[in-house]
Amino acid sequence: MLLLCSNVILQAQGITSSQLLGQILDSKGEPLVAASVKAIHEPSGTIYGVYTRDDGRYNIPNMRIGGPYKITISYIGYQTKTETIQQLALGQNFRLNATLMEEAISLGEVVISGAKNELMNSDRTGAATNINKAALESMPTIGRSINDFVRLTPQSRSSSVASTTGSGVSFGGQDSRYNNLTIDGSIFNNNFGLSSSPGGQTNSTPISLDAIAEIQVNLAPYDVRQAGFTGAGINAVTRSGTNKVEGSVFYNFRNQSMVGKNAGANPLVITDFDVKQIGLRLGGPIIKDKLFWFVNWESERRSDPTTLTAFRDSASRNSNTTRVTAKDLDDISKLVKEKWGYETGGYDNYVNETKSDKGLFKLDYNISNGHRLSFRYNFLKSTRDVFISNSGTVTSGSNRNSINALSYKNSNYIINNDVHSYIAELNSIFSSRVSNSFSVGYTANRDYRSSNSSVIPLIDILDGSNNQYISLGYEPFTPNNTLNTDVSQFQDNLTFYLNNHTLTAGVNYETFAFDNLFTPTFYGQYVFNNINDFKNALNGDSVALRRYALNYSALPNQELPWATTKVQMPGAYLQDEISLLNNKLSLTVGVRIDVPIFAETALRNVLVDTMKFKDENGNIVNYGTNKLPNKQYMFSPRLGFNYDVMGNRKLQIRGGTGVFTGRPPFVWISNVVGNNGVLQGSITQDNTNTRKYKFSNDVTANIPANATASPSYNLALIDQGFKFPQVWRNDLAFDFSLPQGLILTVEGIYSKTLNNIYYINANQELSTGNFSGDDSRPYFPGIDKSSTAKTNASRIYDNISDATVLKNTDKGYSYSFTTKLEKPLTKNWSAMVAYNLAEAKDLTSAGSIALNSWRDNKSVNGNNLPDLAYSEFDQKHRIIAGLSYKVNYLKIASTQISLFLQSGNQSRFSLFYSGDQNGDNQSGNDLMYVPNKASDLSFNDLIKKIGSKDSVIATKQQQIDAFENYISNNPFLNDNRGKIVERNALLLKWLTTIDLSIVQEFGVKISGREHKFQIRGDIYNFGNLLSKEWGVGYRINTNSPLNATNVKDAAGKPVYTFGSVSSANVWQKPLPIVEKRATLDDVWQAQIGLRYTF
Repeated sequence: MLLLCSNVILQAQGITSSQLLGQILDSKGEPLVAASVKAIHEPSGTIYGVYTRDDGRYNIPNMRIGGPYKITISYIGYQTKTETIQQLALGQNFRLNATLMEEAISLGEVVISGAKNELMNSDRTGAATNINKAALESMPTIGRSINDFVRLTPQSRSSSVASTTGSGVSFGGQDSRYNNLTIDGSIFNNNFGLSSSPGGQTNSTPISLDAIAEIQVNLAPYDVRQAGFTGAGINAVTRSGTNKVEGSVFYNFRNQSMVGKNAGANPLVITDFDVKQIGLRLGGPIIKDKLFWFVNWESERRSDPTTLTAFRDSASRNSNTTRVTAKDLDDISKLVKEKWGYETGGYDNYVNETKSDKGLFKLDYNISNGHRLSFRYNFLKSTRDVFISNSGTVTSGSNRNSINALSYKNSNYIINNDVHSYIAELNSIFSSRVSNSFSVGYTANRDYRSSNSSVIPLIDILDGSNNQYISLGYEPFTPNNTLNTDVSQFQDNLTFYLNNHTLTAGVNYETFAFDNLFTPTFYGQYVFNNINDFKNALNGDSVALRRYALNYSALPNQELPWATTKVQMPGAYLQDEISLLNNKLSLTVGVRIDVPIFAETALRNVLVDTMKFKDENGNIVNYGTNKLPNKQYMFSPRLGFNYDVMGNRKLQIRGGTGVFTGRPPFVWISNVVGNNGVLQGSITQDNTNTRKYKFSNDVTANIPANATASPSYNLALIDQGFKFPQVWRNDLAFDFSLPQGLILTVEGIYSKTLNNIYYINANQELSTGNFSGDDSRPYFPGIDKSSTAKTNASRIYDNISDATVLKNTDKGYSYSFTTKLEKPLTKNWSAMVAYNLAEAKDLTSAGSIALNSWRDNKSVNGNNLPDLAYSEFDQKHRIIAGLSYKVNYLKIASTQISLFLQSGNQSRFSLFYSGDQNGDNQSGNDLMYVPNKASDLSFNDLIKKIGSKDSVIATKQQQIDAFENYISNNPFLNDNRGKIVERNALLLKWLTTIDLSIVQEFGVKISGREHKFQIRGDIYNFGNLLSKEWGVGYRINTNSPLNATNVKDAAGKPVYTFGSVSSANVWQKPLPIVEKRATLDDVWQAQIGLRYTF
């Protein structure tokens, strides 16, 4: 049965266990010293035991999660008390106090059995959510991803339906890459930051749900042993074997027939696909009560047939038929095979595949009653076929696979995500006063691209009119594309129990090593104007190329230009957990220090050493390409509390304040190591008049004899004092125990940024003036200029395209107010409903590439001076609700129905000008000003050259009238007249989705063993199945309705045009800003599963 979510305190980084604690008194309220407290985990026979201390208190740490547990408390001359605990939740401190009566007062053994409400618990402080095994087995999920379950946290922000691709979930308005995911305590993030978790690029989940016993999400733990995040700590603990051999096998499937076809009034074309998942889990004893094993394996196969086809004849033509003829494709394939022996592969009617295999092996060893060792290994091997990239084409927006162009199968590429992870943990209880927990782990991620193509250059063939037509050869971004990540870690926590104090001293040490190799166009790119030119060149004739491009290593002996980043992060901490006022008040006080240290792996560019750049304030600054951040001491003091107001757990006040230090996506640092102007050189030449560059299948034919770096390049730099992300987070919550077992929680969280990031371009000239009129923002030297003149005017050094610098800021904050009503599991049903109101602001929401992160930010005063504005990860309103109900009947069958609802704003977005408004040589980054009247702006006539004549398609006045009408018909624009629209100020409309899971189970006993058979159906966006109008989201039609011309009029005002000219020379006015969507997320999706459990 489903317990939707519960909240408990966490006890250590990557927690894997629970704790039993309390105080034993006699009938007079005096402490019993050296009373025996023994706990037996009944499924495994694992025994835990301690004696009470001088004040009658005891602690049994590092206990297996789950249950049931039999607790026996005894003392000579006193009755023995026994209690059964049905379940210990992950990270829970289960407080069990007892009063023993003298034997003369009571005859026999007293047995008390029952469950304790873990929501009203003295050890709860900050916001946290637990998702137990029952929820994992019943909540709706198609992708079988952890992200499908962490959305049960009210403060999370996820997609409109549960994840089917392993995409990230953000918490508290923070970047999803600021989370810390651990499996059994091992760091399991995609630490480089290209996706939120391992396997993200292949749309694979890194670990099977069948291997997981419980998941924990923690936003504000005031235990200093919790670290590595400023978003949320997400920890999953895997299953273990017991004294009974148990297992389960399953098979899930879905295809295009199990997907809705209508998103409101918009029909959705669902291309063919087929997904099959199969898996098993099995566990049992090697030595009863002593040594246990558990194994898990899961496989997923997805096939997606291609849809575009070559033109063969008019009779077979349909909407997916391209203009590219099968004859042209066949001729080219035949020619390159004859000349070079090169196999192109097919060009249509083939299948792209996604493959994922994952497995886990775990041992648990009860060395003695006081010492327990566990070891876990798991792996992921996954691949995904991907079409050739459209980047690097001669004509912007011209795709290599479209209704106008085709490429061959062997010119596609394969993404590979492989993971191998190991973790060992030793938990020891040395006495009633001392315990220890030690863990050591290693994780290797191997992400790389491969290809079915043999090594030849990329060849693009145009149609004679500068449009893409046919592509063959090696995909341009695949050569050598490799990322190797190695993470090592160990942690040791030594804990002392001294009366009402629990003192912990701990250390942890983490190392991260990244070897990144990215060599685009390393095998060269030939672009031919037409098919005949290609055929002639293949025969050895000299032809003019539309373009030739090549990247090559500038290192000695053509060594591959690896970018290596290494960082070590030692940490240490001290903490005291104090119980006061007869256990009514609990305090947690601690401090932690983490020290990131970068190895000197970046190469020096001596030319950059002497360059005088400018910071955002115009100060002269110098940077070195070999200079990574200095050692930084990151302190994290914290204080947490829990107060039982009336002493009966009917009302508790809890919360805390403290600093949390996370890790950045290390791709930000790798950018610095890899973009230094000395690793690679390049050649790009358009419109060659002669065959200056030899056309050959030899990819080394045109590498310069003395290969050196290019004279012009892009730089990524970093501030020497750069610090890891850090926030000061405050939490205050009130928990009320209501009649009928209801728990009402009201909670507020406020986080103030201490260290976040933003970028500047240190090679950009400062602004030179301000526009006149109401929109008086600054303009830059490139205003009123075009092409090369504009580019050079904008740069300090003409040969440095950009010099982006990664810096810290303390600007930013987030808050959330949450109200949650929960009905824990009773009588086969549970329910929960929550509402979260939130706001998050930052300077930028950065991507993975330094230049893009600076360039694509939206600003008013130029991107070197970003404004504090709404974060990309902000979600203002979010409502979630869950319900699970199970009915048993016929003694052998049951039906369980589980629902999950979420409702809220989909996302935020900005309005900005198309083109360059302020002359900073950047397009699409200037936030839009909404005039009081459209006539307040200056417009140019909209002109297009038709033949030899410039024709006016729309006059200035026509555009003014149309823009005025556009503003009036948009409520947001109309309400914001006279204002510059700040970044991410607009909210997409509310979206409500309901997901459903139905599990039908039949059971039978054979030879005393229970066998269960399940038929399961999961339906995402179930409402859309009931009505095509439900569950349909919105999309952004246009967020740049005005076109900036990069000129100012005689009065000094910026000049615009409104709309565009179609190919038929007709004025096209901008579409409405937002309209209804029609994507896979907007229709119902179903999956059927079969399972056998024994």
